[in-house]
Amino acid sequence: MKRNRIALAGTALLAAGVMALAGCSAGGDAGNGGEETGASTGIVTVQSNEPQNPLLPAVTNEVGGGLVLQNIFAGLVYYEADGKVANELAESIESDDNQTWTIKIKKDQEFSDGTPLTAESFVKAWQYAAADPAYENQWWFSNFAGYNDGGDDPDNPAVVEDSLSLDVVDDTTFTVELAAPQSDFPTTLGYQVFAPLPESFFDDPDAFGQNPVGNGPYKLDKWEHDAVISLVPNDKYDGPRKPQNGGVDLVVYGTADAAYADLLSDNLDVINPGVPPSALATYKDDLGDRAVDQPAAIWEGLTIPARLAHFGNDEEGNLRRQAISYAIDRDQVTDVIFEGTRTPAVDYTSPVIAGWNDKIKGSEVTHADADKAKELWAQADAISPWSGTFTIAYNADGGHQPWVDAVSNQIKNTLGIDAAGQSFPDLATLRAEIKNRTLNAATRSGWQFDYPGAYNILGALFITGAGSNDGDYSNPKYDELVQKGATAPTVEEGNKYFEQAQEVLFQDLPVLPLWYRSTNAGYSTAVDNVEYGWDSWPIIYQITKAE
Repeated sequence: MKRNRIALAGTALLAAGVMALAGCSAGGDAGNGGEETGASTGIVTVQSNEPQNPLLPAVTNEVGGGLVLQNIFAGLVYYEADGKVANELAESIESDDNQTWTIKIKKDQEFSDGTPLTAESFVKAWQYAAADPAYENQWWFSNFAGYNDGGDDPDNPAVVEDSLSLDVVDDTTFTVELAAPQSDFPTTLGYQVFAPLPESFFDDPDAFGQNPVGNGPYKLDKWEHDAVISLVPNDKYDGPRKPQNGGVDLVVYGTADAAYADLLSDNLDVINPGVPPSALATYKDDLGDRAVDQPAAIWEGLTIPARLAHFGNDEEGNLRRQAISYAIDRDQVTDVIFEGTRTPAVDYTSPVIAGWNDKIKGSEVTHADADKAKELWAQADAISPWSGTFTIAYNADGGHQPWVDAVSNQIKNTLGIDAAGQSFPDLATLRAEIKNRTLNAATRSGWQFDYPGAYNILGALFITGAGSNDGDYSNPKYDELVQKGATAPTVEEGNKYFEQAQEVLFQDLPVLPLWYRSTNAGYSTAVDNVEYGWDSWPIIYQITKAE
């Protein structure tokens, strides 16, 4: 029996209310919701990170590159400040059964180089992103009919071109067939992997990754590696995210403290969350009504890969993961180190995501219990004695050292073992070590939601072979439950399966939940109309700045 026709206007309701706590304005004239307030001509400077990868939708899945792609590409839909879904290039996204979708795009669209943007621009880009297991975002297409993950041999994955069931109907229409119904499919389409690509990309993908041509509100002007990425308004863009400034410089900082110091002296306009731990107690006094403190869809945890000695997917490894989790006093860290600007995590999603539940079976492991931790560690030692240092890797440019030191001390003092942080100079360097599986340590993990839905994190971080599954976790039962959640007829029914999937995660503990982040940020006296979205990123296009 077919369900009622579903169009994008209806799917926007899936996100409505989900982010009711997010998107609050902060100071100045913020809160215009992206409405035009009169364009300014100044260049806005925003704190950023050096991208880990070339600027390609198929491979970028970290904040440095993601912030660039979000602004140089326009997708079928985009997310407003409060997480609601709105059309960008799409005229309509419709289905009778949540499985076969017809997508119509606006007419007469162009890329920033003046070449035409058609339905084929989407189809070819998606086929490319789904073709190669080496692409970190390939997993996004796993529910498309025809998807091939590269075969059964993990050592020799195959590149499978044009596998997805996508058909171009005409210049402004294409169809998508999914392997199974997916009620939130239109909501996912604001993520960057679903961006269109111009023909120049297919001529030379390597060159394109260093100098991409997009269709978004901005276009790339220059990329000085490890220094700055400069964006200028794209005069070919006619969508809802029209730039209200003369351009944006995304400035790479080695530490969050250095960025904050520049903000205080008006040498930097906007910090990308968050405020360094050293300033959390004072930043609201420092910045006054330019300080931002609002909930955000950001989850943080501690990944303990099963490849580490004594932490395999076996009884000993499970006991040690539980012991480490019980040894961490999340309340103490969030109160003392983060000055109450973090909330201890009790699940694998976020309180601002629909379906969040603070009483999932097994979540008691997130509550500190020193006696329980010692007991479990002793049980593991009876299986195989521990020796060495429990190491937590982190990137120094993200302000993580204080909490890593605090957690290391908690583990050391509770379990009576050596524990310490391992610093990497920047996020790109740390991510390279993680990607190459050359890191012999636990590592800080974070997830800034790409769209407002639980499947986003439960699929990306924990499904077998997913691009952001840094610990190589694999459990068929978990995969099955997440797939059932993703293909459920409604979001509400899907969330029930997602909760069951989280129960499996709490049994296996591939990653220890730590805390939920808020958007703790701020801006200089030189800019107005500054707003941070549901995902914590500054909404760059609406910022105004005098020459």
